Amino acid sequence: MININQFKVVIFDMDGVLIDSEPLWKIGMQRIFDSIGCNLTKKDFQKTVGLRIDEVIEYWYEVSPWEGYSVKEVETQIMSEMVKLIHENGVPLPGVVDTIRFLKEKGIKIGLATSSFTILIEAVLKTLNLTEAFGFVHSAENEAYGKPHPAVYLTVAEKLGERPLDCLVIEDSVTGIIAGKAARMTVVAIPEKIHEPNPKIILADYEFEDMTQFLNAIK
Repeated sequence: MININQFKVVIFDMDGVLIDSEPLWKIGMQRIFDSIGCNLTKKDFQKTVGLRIDEVIEYWYEVSPWEGYSVKEVETQIMSEMVKLIHENGVPLPGVVDTIRFLKEKGIKIGLATSSFTILIEAVLKTLNLTEAFGFVHSAENEAYGKPHPAVYLTVAEKLGERPLDCLVIEDSVTGIIAGKAARMTVVAIPEKIHEPNPKIILADYEFEDMTQFLNAIK
């Protein structure tokens, strides 16, 4: 059980929390990386889950350099592919819509803090019909550092006018969990199912199988 009344804000991550986008990321990145001659597997991309896309591309350029395309050009191609995949395949994960509705009825502020860039946030929220759901939406694109740095979470708390200690974070990745804990927030983990189990998930304060189970725990 979680006493949801002790929190003034619930901050959602996006990828893997609102939408099962990790498979789409793997498809989109593999298509683009293959097209530029950088042959990576879907399993390779697990190493960079939770990072900003520019950080992901820079990481793989160091590991397996390619020629003819800048990091920015590869980023643009991946973004375009992801927007297409989200519009074609995006649906909210089970329990997401009901959880957001319940929190709103309780008068709890709702924020979104994600490593994804603004163009993808807009695509996801539009596809899931959640454009008006959040009091403040923020991308780590607009911070000097992405997760696991806590900046994106601290900014959301500040914009919503509440202390970090009064915020509950919902995350799916260890990178995000570390960011939430570094921000001095309480963290709920709903691990992404396609990843290999990561023992560091215990860094979270709570863990649930899915959003429906979380909703039942806060009712």
